[in-house]
Amino acid sequence: MIREGGQQDVRFLRDMLRHAYYWRSRDTEMPITRYVNAWGRDGDRALIALDDFHSAGAAWYRLYTEREPGFGFVDERTPELTIGVVPSRRGKGIGSELLDALLDRARADGFGRISLSVEKTNPAVHLYETRGFRPLRDDDGATVMVADLSAPT
Repeated sequence: MIREGGQQDVRFLRDMLRHAYYWRSRDTEMPITRYVNAWGRDGDRALIALDDFHSAGAAWYRLYTEREPGFGFVDERTPELTIGVVPSRRGKGIGSELLDALLDRARADGFGRISLSVEKTNPAVHLYETRGFRPLRDDDGATVMVADLSAPT
């Protein structure tokens, strides 16, 4: 089951940041907390996956500025997606379900495209490619990918 996320989920989103960006948090000056700080501003959207009535994963997007970009920043009109699944709940399709639901939500919210940053060796790269994400640029061991939300996947 997937439900809408909100301010009450910020602590869980912070936990998911460790799973989503653990490979980046050691080698950067950019604080990954920018992905959840001051949650609830315009352009913020989160979905929470539940498994056995427990939070099992989260996917969210947020708009960034050129002055304060995220790792997968493209422009100020393209939200950047973050997704994380609790390690003990991986392999159950939760990430795929979250990704599909969040892409549908971004389309409904009127966004024409969405971006993300993923470690080049992350197995999720294939999942993103099957959902229409294409590489835009390489960035310090990661690939920034963008999906055209108006194109069928």
